[in-house]
Amino acid sequence: MPKNLTQFVCNECGYTSPKWLGRCPGCGKFNTLVEEAVSPVLTKNKPTMSATPSRAIPLSKVTFEKFERVSSGIQELDVVLGGGIVRGSLILVGGDPGVGKSTLLTEVAAHLAKEHKVLYLSAEESCSQVKLRCERLGLNSDNLLLLNETNLEAAEESFYAAEYVIVDSIQAVYTDALTSAAGSVGQVRECAAKIMRIAKSRGITFFLVGHVTKEGTLAGPKVLEHIMDTVLYFEGERFENFKILRAVKNRFGSVQEVGVFEMTGEGIFGVSDYSSLFLSDSRGIAAGAVVTPSETGNRCMMVEIQTLMSKTSYGLPRRMSLGVDPNRLIVLIAVLEKRCGIPLGMQDIYLNAMGGIRLNEPSADLAVCAALASAEKMIAIEKYTAVFGEVGLTGEVRGVNFAEKRVNECLKMGFRRVILPAKNMKACEKFKDRLDLVPVSYVTQMIKALFNS
Repeated sequence: MPKNLTQFVCNECGYTSPKWLGRCPGCGKFNTLVEEAVSPVLTKNKPTMSATPSRAIPLSKVTFEKFERVSSGIQELDVVLGGGIVRGSLILVGGDPGVGKSTLLTEVAAHLAKEHKVLYLSAEESCSQVKLRCERLGLNSDNLLLLNETNLEAAEESFYAAEYVIVDSIQAVYTDALTSAAGSVGQVRECAAKIMRIAKSRGITFFLVGHVTKEGTLAGPKVLEHIMDTVLYFEGERFENFKILRAVKNRFGSVQEVGVFEMTGEGIFGVSDYSSLFLSDSRGIAAGAVVTPSETGNRCMMVEIQTLMSKTSYGLPRRMSLGVDPNRLIVLIAVLEKRCGIPLGMQDIYLNAMGGIRLNEPSADLAVCAALASAEKMIAIEKYTAVFGEVGLTGEVRGVNFAEKRVNECLKMGFRRVILPAKNMKACEKFKDRLDLVPVSYVTQMIKALFNS
C-alpha cells in the first residue's frame, strides 16, 4: 500500500510546494504555507474501480429527515443549540483558555452518561485531573469513559464504543497523516475532517473544544467552521463569574441565540433571570447611561449602554466601544454633530454595553445617540426610560423588528416610558394605557423628549 504523501499549500494563492517555505513564491506572503495530506495517485498499470455515478433527484421527491434531539442537561445550552443536541452532529465550542469550556462540557458529559455511553478524550489533562474536576462538580457515572490520548488513530477505536465523544482540545490531538506538530493549521484541519467522517458514518455526536488565540484565526476555530454543524463561542473575562455563550453557526437552529451562565465553585449554571445582569444600580443618577431592549433569537433582554466623555489631550480624539461596532459608533457621532448640533469633535468617547453582551442589531442606534447626548449635556436619563430604534444618516429614526415584543419586555421590567420609532407606534398601541410611549421620527425629537431642548 503506498504511503500517504504531504504537501504544503498556500492559503492565499494555492501555490503548492513539497517542503515548507517561510515566504510563498506565488504571492510573496509570509507564513501562509500549510501542510496538507495528499492521497496517493494510482498509476495507469494498476486496475481502477469505477465509481458508482451519483444521480440527482427532483426536489419534490426529497423526503424530510427528522433530527433526533437530546437534552444536554443545561437549559441555556439547549436554547443556544436550538432545542437540544442533534444526534450525529459536530459541535465546536470555542473560547479563550480558562473561560470554562471544559467545565461546561464535563457537566454535559455527566448528564448524557446517565442514559448513553459518553467518551471524554482529554488530550491536555490526565484522567485523574478530569476525575478531580468531576468530584469537585459532584459528578459520577460508570457510563462516562475517560481517555488520555493525543494520537487520533490510537483513539479512533474507542470512539466506536460511545454515542457521544468530547475532544478536549482539537489543538492538542494530531494525526499520523501529517508530520507537522499538533496545533498547527494543517493538523487541526485534518483531525477535524477525520472526526467529521467518523461522525457522519457512525452517527456519533462529537463536541470539539477549540482555543481561540488573541487574533481568533491562527489554528483556532476559524479554520474549522466550514465543516462544523454548530459553532459556539464561550465569551467572558477569566475572572468574572458571568459568561455568555453564543452561536455563530447552527445548521439546526438560530444563530441569534445567547445563553447566560454563572461560574461558581460548584460548577457552571444557566441564568434564567438574565435581564438584571445587564443593568446597573447607578442608572438614572449618572449621565451617559440609557437602557435599550435587545432582541437576541427568541428572547428579549434589557441592556444598559454607558458612555464616558473627556476632553481630548491630543489632536485626534479616541473612539472606543465594547459591545457595539466601533464603526457604527463613529457614524452615530457624525449624525449627532451634523444633524443635531451636538459638538463631539474634540471629545474622547468611550462606550460600553453592560455585562459583556454584544449589540449587533441596528435597534440600539437610538439608545447610543441618547447615551452620547446625555454624556455631553451632563444630564442623567430617567431610570425607568427605555430607548430603541435605528438611525439613518439623515437623522431619521427607522422602524425595527419585534417592536411589540420589546415594549412588552419594558413593561415586565417595570419601565414607565419608552421612546420608539414612529413607524412602530401602530403595533404598540395596546400598551398606551400602561406605558408612556413617545414616538419619534428624527433624532432631534428624541433629544427634545429626553432633555426638553
